[in-house]
Amino acid sequence: MEAALKNLSGTVELLAVAARSVDVRLWDLQTLSRAFHWACYCEHLFSKFHENPKIRGFMEMQLQHTNGNLRAVFSDYVDLSFVDLSQCQHLLLTGLLNNPNLPLSIMKILFDTKKPATTKPGEYQDVTGLCSHILQCKSAYKILSPLSGKSEPGVEVQGAILMERLHGLLSRGGEACRGLRFLDSVLLECKEAEHLCLVLAAALLSGGNVHAQTAAVDCLQDWLQQKHSLLQHMCFTLPRSLLKDLAKEHVKFRDVYCSVLKKWAADMEYCVDEGKWVQNCTSPKVSFQELTEHFVVLFEACPTLRTTVEKELNDLKISDGDFDVRGLSVWGDLLTEIHKCQSQLEV
Repeated sequence: MEAALKNLSGTVELLAVAARSVDVRLWDLQTLSRAFHWACYCEHLFSKFHENPKIRGFMEMQLQHTNGNLRAVFSDYVDLSFVDLSQCQHLLLTGLLNNPNLPLSIMKILFDTKKPATTKPGEYQDVTGLCSHILQCKSAYKILSPLSGKSEPGVEVQGAILMERLHGLLSRGGEACRGLRFLDSVLLECKEAEHLCLVLAAALLSGGNVHAQTAAVDCLQDWLQQKHSLLQHMCFTLPRSLLKDLAKEHVKFRDVYCSVLKKWAADMEYCVDEGKWVQNCTSPKVSFQELTEHFVVLFEACPTLRTTVEKELNDLKISDGDFDVRGLSVWGDLLTEIHKCQSQLEV
């Protein structure tokens, strides 16, 4: 343990030097390789001990001590937390690239796109190959950030990248809040809500290793549940076929989709002059016909849900007085229209 704590302090000091010191002018390929080796070592420490309260406590104390020493040396130093250890290689790379003293020779190594040569047993792994992987992860965020219709990759690719990046953040033992913060950053950078909705749908339907991505899928759905406005926009703008696939594939999405529909219905009032149900205050504005069609899509995606939801709607109709006169209860009129639509589909 003493050796691990010493190595931890040494690597944190290395990260500070890489980002701020003029000493990087003296770095060569071997120095660079060793630096990434130690960064990888710290990521291993995090992965191995993040769920061990006792050892994690020792490491956090060591980090506090090392952070204090580095603050005394570098005026702009920012403390490194225990969670930051999970992305040491990324921090090392960005620190080097932001250091104006980084020599051109090292820049060429970092940005070399050629296939890395195989290293001999016992040597440090090839830096070029390692950095290429990190740069791919970094570029994933850049691909996702604008989320504009002018982006080169299609929504399916963007969705797969989003899920891969989210899975990467969570698979290294990081807390769920890191995944939520990543999704928040994507939302903040997004300029087109409709395109973002398509990417989120593609992410949830991206498939791949289902078991490996369960945590990422759950994280994305939990995040969506917190973003009420985005969720409503998603249900309003996505093609019905996509909503049907999402409801069929993911129980959580199915439940929140149903909740959104019931909210839209609750916000409707009957306009006597027009002789129809209209939205009172909900945004976006959904017509009664569209709302009916959404319920039909939901029931097609999950037939077993139909009985439960129709019972809920009937109970709400009863609470309104259980009248069978059009215009007195949105729930009663919904049930009538849903039955009509389903009867037409069955013919």
